[in-house]
Amino acid sequence: MNEEILSFIWRFQYFEKTSLLTDEGSDLSILRPGSKNSDSGPDFSDARITIDGVQWVGTIELHTKSSDWLRHSHDADKNYESVILHVVWQNDITIRRTNGTIIPTLSLEGRVPLSILNRYNQLIEHSEEIPCSDSFEAVDYIHKLSMLDRALLERLDKKALLVLDLLEDNKQDWEETCYQWIVQHFGFKLNAPSFLRLSKILPLKILLKHRDNLLQMEALLFGCAGLIPKNTEENTYPYTLHREFRFLAAKYQLNCMQTEEWKFLRLRPSGFPTVRISQLASLISEKQGLFSLLTNIKTLAQLHDLLNLHQSPYWQKHYLFSKESKSKVPAMGKDAAELIMINGIVPLLVAYSKFRRQPEHLDKTIIWLSEMKAEDNQITRKWKTLGIDISSAADSQALIEWFNNYCTPKRCLQCNIGTRLLRNG
Repeated sequence: MNEEILSFIWRFQYFEKTSLLTDEGSDLSILRPGSKNSDSGPDFSDARITIDGVQWVGTIELHTKSSDWLRHSHDADKNYESVILHVVWQNDITIRRTNGTIIPTLSLEGRVPLSILNRYNQLIEHSEEIPCSDSFEAVDYIHKLSMLDRALLERLDKKALLVLDLLEDNKQDWEETCYQWIVQHFGFKLNAPSFLRLSKILPLKILLKHRDNLLQMEALLFGCAGLIPKNTEENTYPYTLHREFRFLAAKYQLNCMQTEEWKFLRLRPSGFPTVRISQLASLISEKQGLFSLLTNIKTLAQLHDLLNLHQSPYWQKHYLFSKESKSKVPAMGKDAAELIMINGIVPLLVAYSKFRRQPEHLDKTIIWLSEMKAEDNQITRKWKTLGIDISSAADSQALIEWFNNYCTPKRCLQCNIGTRLLRNG
């Protein structure tokens, strides 16, 4: 027994209530179990019960053992003075308020159908990564759809909070925050930390001073990234970059990253950080006022136009410095652009929507996700084996959140499917 299943049992009142008595011997009726509290304090608020015919309104606290009240230091917390009933699995000690009065206790051991506990144990102990995989097909589609919508909004909200944390670090500067957040996602999964670090040691305001000179912008980006090779032949692109960066680094007192901070292994050459940095330079150079552009974009087609990025001539022939490619290096592809949209641009605009309380930005990002191709990865493929129709990025993003936040930690009792399976049997 744990507090999670105990909370589920109390919330849906899955216990025998005939001739219900408190452990102290008083007649007990549950008029309203209360609303589950997601903040600090007692587990359920606004509950209504009667004890020996007297009606009480207040909070409910749940524990596997009544002695957990003391173990959790509730006896010293004034927030728990409002508790009108202590619901436990086992009552091993009498609990009193600070004024000495006994807090009525209800023990549920022996009152809960074994079928509920057995179904819960089957889910929690299931060896599959999606615990309900054996029973998933039996749940009505409406409940799956409801969970998809819920998981998508939770994922967007979680990512938006990361943007808002970055905004706070940048003292409410949306342009700088936009720059750092988008640059981070040019690194995709493997190089995201390195790209974020690059954006923080090379502020946007410095880059924008050189937006009319692409060579200087690339010198700043590649130089701060620590990727420009030294001792190259004169009058070559690497030599010119090195010369420009030495001057600009002294002018702006810039720091440099270490070459070892960048990952090239297990990447396709078109995804090398060198190529992405050149595409990033193109974006900042060509798109004036990036944050303003993003907040004013209305359609997915406009977003694709924004990320239709072609790197500079040198990087159309090179994946690495001083090593010419046998074939032309491709521009940023649609799949890569959509990953930046999904993981970078969409959360940025959701955060802006929350910050400005303008739901239209959230609404349009959900429309964009529903129009984008679904992601294909290990997680989405697991869901496909269960018959889930994954038709858009909105679906794949929801399923990633569902798997990571509910299935992996086995939070089945917070999942629409898990609760439905336990309730229906």
